[in-house]
Amino acid sequence: QVQLVESGGDSVQAGGSLKLSCVGSGYTSDSYCMAWFRETPGKEREAVANVCTGGGPAVYSESVKGRFTLSLAATKNTLTLQMDRLKPDDTAMYYCAARMTWLPLSRLRARESFSIWGQGTQVTVSL
Repeated sequence: QVQLVESGGDSVQAGGSLKLSCVGSGYTSDSYCMAWFRETPGKEREAVANVCTGGGPAVYSESVKGRFTLSLAATKNTLTLQMDRLKPDDTAMYYCAARMTWLPLSRLRARESFSIWGQGTQVTVSL
C-alpha cells in the first residue's frame, strides 16, 4: 500500500521561507508523478506544483512560480517544496499527492488525477 507522509508546515511571517517534505513508501512503479496541492476553507483544492519521474521539468501554478521550487529525489521517493518569499495568500493546508503511472503534464493539475494523498501539513503566513 502506497503511503505519503508530509512534514514541514509551520507559521511564518510574510517574506519568510519554509520547506515541505513528502516521503512516500510502498511504491509500485518507477514511473510515477507527485504533486503538492493546497486547500483553504471554502475553496477548492488547487494544484501548486507537480513533477514526474523520467527527467521532465516541474510545473508550477502561476501564483507560486518564481517563489517555490519543487524537487524530486526519485531514489528516495521524496518530494520537497521549497517555499520562499511567502505571502499571506499562501496560507493553506498543503497536501502531497502521488500516482503510480505517468500522465501528460496538462492533466496533473486536476485533483482527480491523483488517488494517493497524504494527511496534509498546515502553512500559515502572517503579516
